[in-house]
Amino acid sequence: MLQSIRFMSLARVFCSLQGRLLLGLATTWLVIVGLLLALAWQFGKGLVNDANLSHLRYEARLVAEGLNEDVTLRQEALGQLAERLSNESSADLQRVLQDNQALLAWFEGIMVTDRQGIVVADWPVVEGRVGLETRSTEFFPMVRHTRSPYVTEPFVGRASGESLVLVLVPRFDDRGAFQGVVGGMLNLERSGLFRGLEVHRLGEEGDVAAFTASGKQLFPRRADGSSEIARVWRKAPQLDLALDGWQGEVVVGRIEGAPALVAYRQIWPANWVVGIALPESQVYAPLSVFLGKLWWAWVGVALLLLVSISWLVRRLLAPLHRLEAQIAQVGAGQRHYLALDTRMDELRQVADSFNRLERERLSALADLRDREAFLDAVLASSPVGVFVADLEGYVTYINPALRELLGVGEESLRTSDWWERIHPDDREGARDLWQHTLRTGSDFVRQLRYLDNREGSLWLEVHASQVRGNDQPLGFVGMVKDITERRQKEALQRWEAEHDPLTGLLNRRGFERRLEEALAECTKTGTPSVLILFDLDHFKPINDEGGHALGDEMLRRIAQVVAWEVRRSDHVARQGGDEFVVLLPSCTLKQAARIAESLRQAVAEVEVSHEGKTYHVTLSVGVTALQEADSTIDPVLARADEACYQAKAQGRNAIVIGTAGECLSIGEDQSIDALFP
Repeated sequence: MLQSIRFMSLARVFCSLQGRLLLGLATTWLVIVGLLLALAWQFGKGLVNDANLSHLRYEARLVAEGLNEDVTLRQEALGQLAERLSNESSADLQRVLQDNQALLAWFEGIMVTDRQGIVVADWPVVEGRVGLETRSTEFFPMVRHTRSPYVTEPFVGRASGESLVLVLVPRFDDRGAFQGVVGGMLNLERSGLFRGLEVHRLGEEGDVAAFTASGKQLFPRRADGSSEIARVWRKAPQLDLALDGWQGEVVVGRIEGAPALVAYRQIWPANWVVGIALPESQVYAPLSVFLGKLWWAWVGVALLLLVSISWLVRRLLAPLHRLEAQIAQVGAGQRHYLALDTRMDELRQVADSFNRLERERLSALADLRDREAFLDAVLASSPVGVFVADLEGYVTYINPALRELLGVGEESLRTSDWWERIHPDDREGARDLWQHTLRTGSDFVRQLRYLDNREGSLWLEVHASQVRGNDQPLGFVGMVKDITERRQKEALQRWEAEHDPLTGLLNRRGFERRLEEALAECTKTGTPSVLILFDLDHFKPINDEGGHALGDEMLRRIAQVVAWEVRRSDHVARQGGDEFVVLLPSCTLKQAARIAESLRQAVAEVEVSHEGKTYHVTLSVGVTALQEADSTIDPVLARADEACYQAKAQGRNAIVIGTAGECLSIGEDQSIDALFP
């Protein structure tokens, strides 16, 4: 917890203007110092490389001159010995060699061959050396043909088992004819030729090496990795150039990947190559130490600058902090304008701009309050229900007219209880449309039923639109109208358009619409439906003797009886005059025949009286079933009308079932079960 608080405090410091300025200055200083150090390192490397290469060039020249002189002296000594040797016997040659044994300070041994390459004398005497044939070696033909001194490749001596080379010079007679060679055996380990190289060091890691022109290592003698320069040279491509006679200074890579500076020089009398190597770790060590000290000096300077700049930035930002405090006081209502005492023109301009904007804000706020008061008065006095909703769909305002209409109070603004008062059949559709309006901003237009606790159900028309300001949606404004009376009038008009005013039954228009629906259902699904059509028998005397009022009373009573006898799902209509029809959906002919019989018996019991006289009527009934072949309702009505006509022709008070091509009568002597077994 404590660490989290410290982290948050540190984050606030760096998020402030002062912290950002200090962080920016520190970062800039680090970047500049880093760039300067990088540039110093790059330029310093070039200068250090040039200086060290010059030094290596000098050291390599000294080493090469020393080896050249040592090899040349040995060749000259052997040449002087060759001039004193004549074409004498082996014993005489042996005595001459013995007299010049001072040469043994330079050589391990001396030998003399004749013109055929046979060793004829040696000193010190080694058993088996005299008489040794050297004509087949690589050095004898070389000296014989070049007639100049020659240094052989290293070989292992038979007596000593140590690495040796032969320094050979030709010998000639008085006429200049080739008489053989004089050779001095040079011990690479004990001759002292490379003694100067053993003590020659360049710092702690510098090294020296010598190779023959064929690439064999002469110095240091051990090739097991104890010599750093030997490992470097074996991998360096510049060694091949040096073996071909090139000399100079180069930068080569170590096996481990670290580079080194190397200088090559030729030992021409012996056909050797000598080189001096200096690792870059040693070359750049003084530069690294210098830059490290310089870095810490710059760090110290940076800390001092950071402290002084922090104090200066704090002093410079003091007016800005006062400006912040005054702005907070203006926001809290403790003051009305900024009064900043500072010499900074920028802050004074900010204060003046803020004061101007504050005056404009206060003026706009006063205008806004006036407009809100005016709008509240308009909405409060408006007879139309108005509501305001936010972008999430929550109602934030309803005017008094709407509260009165819905029977809700101010608490309904904080709840959604009034949504539950919408009729269940209309609630889900209204919610879906309202969500669509919230997502798309389209208008919400809906007629729905509202359950009012005072008067039952109300029909409301709601129209809400999105309000936009500066291309940004602000919310929704809606109007609510009570259309209950209009909906009731529309329902009454629809009912009157399809019902008979005398009996309350369907009229011809309403019945034909339902007959068309039943025919369509029969055509699509094969649902059986039956049509019953009947006329009243002996109805005319009622009108003639009792008047139309008596006839109307008879029609109303018959309508009540018929409506009572049929099923709730059946449709009863008065076609006109004394003609009635009954549509029986989902009914078979057998069921319809039973219903028709019950209607005939029930109507026969209906009576009206006038001036002591009682009147009765009977029914002539035609029954037909809807068929899939019927394309319109006309064939159905025609079959039913024909069956009704046949019932009248048979003497009235009868039931005739009309089918395709024939009519079946149901009489007192013929039961329904007999017709439909």
